[in-house]
Amino acid sequence: MAFDLDMIKGVYTRMEERIDTARNVVGRPLTLAEKILYSHLWEGSASAAYERGKAYVDFAPDRVAMQDATAQMALLQFMQAGRPQVAVPSTVHCDHLIQAEVGAAEDLQIAKTKNKEVYDFLASVSNKYGIGFWKPGAGIIHQVVLENYAFPGGMMIGTDSHTPNAGGLGMIAIGVGGADASDVMSGLAWELKMPRLIGVKLTGKLSGWASAKDVILWVAGQLTVKGGTGYVVEYFGEGAESLSCTGKGTICNMGAEIGATTSIFAYDDKMADYLRSTDRADVAEAAEAAKANLRSDDEVYENPALYYDQMIELDLSTLEPHVNGPFTPDLAWPLSKFAQAVKENNWPERLEVGLIGSCTNSSYEDMTRAASVAGQASLKNIKAKAEFTITPGSEMVRFTAERDGILDTFEKIGGVVLANACGPCIGQWARHMDDPTRKNSIITSFNRNFAKRNDGNLSTHAFVASPEIVTAFAIAGDLTFNPMTDTLKNEDGQDVMLDEPQGIELPLKGFDVEDAGYQAPAADGSQVQVLVDPESDRLQLLDPFKEWEGTDLKGLKLLIKAKGKCTTDHISMAGPWLKYRGHLDNISNNMLIGAVNYFNEKSNLVKNQLSGAYGEVPATQRIYKAEGIGSIVVGDENYGEGSSREHAAMEPRHLGVRAILVKSFARIHETNLKKQGMLALTFADPSDYEKVQEDDTIDIVGLNSFEPGRSLTVVLHHSDGTKDEITVNHTYNEQQIKWFQAGSALNIIRKSVGA
Repeated sequence: MAFDLDMIKGVYTRMEERIDTARNVVGRPLTLAEKILYSHLWEGSASAAYERGKAYVDFAPDRVAMQDATAQMALLQFMQAGRPQVAVPSTVHCDHLIQAEVGAAEDLQIAKTKNKEVYDFLASVSNKYGIGFWKPGAGIIHQVVLENYAFPGGMMIGTDSHTPNAGGLGMIAIGVGGADASDVMSGLAWELKMPRLIGVKLTGKLSGWASAKDVILWVAGQLTVKGGTGYVVEYFGEGAESLSCTGKGTICNMGAEIGATTSIFAYDDKMADYLRSTDRADVAEAAEAAKANLRSDDEVYENPALYYDQMIELDLSTLEPHVNGPFTPDLAWPLSKFAQAVKENNWPERLEVGLIGSCTNSSYEDMTRAASVAGQASLKNIKAKAEFTITPGSEMVRFTAERDGILDTFEKIGGVVLANACGPCIGQWARHMDDPTRKNSIITSFNRNFAKRNDGNLSTHAFVASPEIVTAFAIAGDLTFNPMTDTLKNEDGQDVMLDEPQGIELPLKGFDVEDAGYQAPAADGSQVQVLVDPESDRLQLLDPFKEWEGTDLKGLKLLIKAKGKCTTDHISMAGPWLKYRGHLDNISNNMLIGAVNYFNEKSNLVKNQLSGAYGEVPATQRIYKAEGIGSIVVGDENYGEGSSREHAAMEPRHLGVRAILVKSFARIHETNLKKQGMLALTFADPSDYEKVQEDDTIDIVGLNSFEPGRSLTVVLHHSDGTKDEITVNHTYNEQQIKWFQAGSALNIIRKSVGA
């Protein structure tokens, strides 16, 4: 039986009326995304149509999900709100703090010892406030959510950018910062700009080496890392219905790599099969009864160009396997052209490690397709030439895969099974290398491949592909190998080929697990104590940020002018820094250390305008803070892309940065900055980025008349006595301006409950 079944049935009960009302006020048939959005309005039934891409809308999500790295700050903020219990079903998943080094059992035990303080904190907070707690080893948040909580037609927010994975089960699932999660858990509305819509019509059917992963790798190549910003990507067509539920989840998961708000598929038989297989026949039955509301109206499918802002069409029967990278997940190469690209770009041909798993590709089907390739290597007497690691997505997947002999198949060719956790995908990988500065290549079935993302090494060229392609490359140990056309020499000196992979969508004997790793909260948590040691270097209770002083911001120093790609990994690295996710002051020592300084082309080296000396970014900012001097960060396009981590917004706020001025923002990061009382500004003329000089002192003028749609002025005072006045834009609405004025959104919540 499903968790929160009454809540799910309640969603279906009110959907029909709300969708009918929305159809009337919008005045046309509705897409699936619109049906779910309009049926989750905070106001109830729609009283007006909301303009896509412009109108800010208040929503009422059905649930909240948090992973352990982001949950710490989200729950520290929630504790300040003064609420006795969460207002919507919520869960915490301990998947980010387990470092991959030796193997599953050893790594998990080390993590439990090393992170005991954090796990105990999260368990006690969950117990007190009515939050479901998934223990370390239970699995990766998005796979566990798909197996237990996602349901067609629902709306969920999660403190992780890959929350859209639940779109594989027909759910509007959106990655947010912890402040947003705190709001919803506190019983408040959640605000989102009404997204635009991209329709992706899938025809045909996958075959051979092509997989669901290749669909999103292809789409990423079409749309780029920011092409989906502000959009919901909705997949439909007979091709969509042919994909497995977990395959759909893979596609939705990696929609984060094109900046999409979320991605979604309509409810179909594949979803029903998955629900029944994961012991949720009751949800499948309820969804069947509401099926007409869990897909776009017929008119939309008949003439989709009229209803979507953009349209893409893909014939799955023509889709070739893809390999994306290096250094960005949208550099897409059809497999037939990849070897040539490797040679022409002088990327290291020798493959050192192949890694499969992550929240994107760690389902039972993924494991079986990869295992079918690994099994051939054993039968054809081929030894893997590269290191090979496997990460199951959940304890249920791991237990079932072990029962069915899948894990043993990997181990026969030298594969190492890692703990059910994110591991190397987020930099939690103690990789052993003879020379970390040496150019090298790895390939993964993960989602992101930014520089340093997986192993912290700038010289590592990381590529992304499906689990079966990764397995084939690991066996070959050579990036110029094409398993569709090339032979391998086995131990007997014979030339042999790998056959097409074969997968099993759902286990023939059903899923099984002895201990899924779930811990239910206390029925009454009022007496549960949440203790945080004041001397801890891992956890720190929060102090409120100061309110706006009521004046223009003048005399700000330029902290850094970041050049090129500046993701949340550049702003607040993961890896070894994950242990400080619950201690704002300590983790602030990684602020912007990965960003490239425009003026010297170096990372973590900026000019201190007070002394003229060069120093590390956090240390320089701490000097400004000690002197009571505010600062500003200037950035390039799509600033803050990548992970949802709100630490990338909280660290600058904590250290005294007052504004971020860029050419454009990634959606989640812009919202996170606003929530923390920061000014998130964009150049009205992107070429004005070039006017910012290293020794500039900067004023932000017009804040006393700060209002929606009204530009502000930034004055750049140059060291030679000249100045430039430039116009900057913002996307603040009236409520968000109040966040800025109050010092943060949380400050407003706290005042409302007298906390």
